[in-house]
Order: sequence, then C-alpha cells, then structure tokens
Amino acid sequence: MAVNKVNWAKVGRVTAPGRYMFKFGWLTITEEELAVWRQFPNASFTLYRPPGAETEDDFRLGVFELPEPSAEDPSTDSSRDLWPDRK
Repeated sequence: MAVNKVNWAKVGRVTAPGRYMFKFGWLTITEEELAVWRQFPNASFTLYRPPGAETEDDFRLGVFELPEPSAEDPSTDSSRDLWPDRK
C-alpha cells in the first residue's frame, strides 16, 4: 500500500527535526515543516522521493494542505491571519 500524505499524528507528533523511520520508510522532517504543524496541527503533507535519495524508501515532505474549516473543530480554521502585525 502506497502512502501519499501524512499528518502530524501519523508521524507521532515528532517535536524535533531529523530523519525518522516509519512503516513506509525513512522520512526527513525540517524545522520549517514542524512550524507548519505547530500552527496548523491538522495539516497534511504530501510525501515525495527526492532525486538522489539514499534509498528507495527515503521520503521528504512536500506541499501541505489544510482541512476544510469545521464548526465542530476550531483548530481547522485556516482563515486566521498568519501575520497579525501586517497591515
């Protein structure tokens, strides 16, 4: 079974950047990607195999998407101002 997307829960809510082993292979997570998950815990990232990957099961996080806002779950509200100091 191919894994196409992962969310923070699926990767165990890791808190530090690094290279982690999962059932689908190795995944490298950066500080920038963790920052997205801290702000949007329900975001899902697309997995991709980088060119020149060390192994066939070496993955990185690509584009992320936010779930549709839900009245039942305020944490999915993607309409928040990302830069509150900007005018």
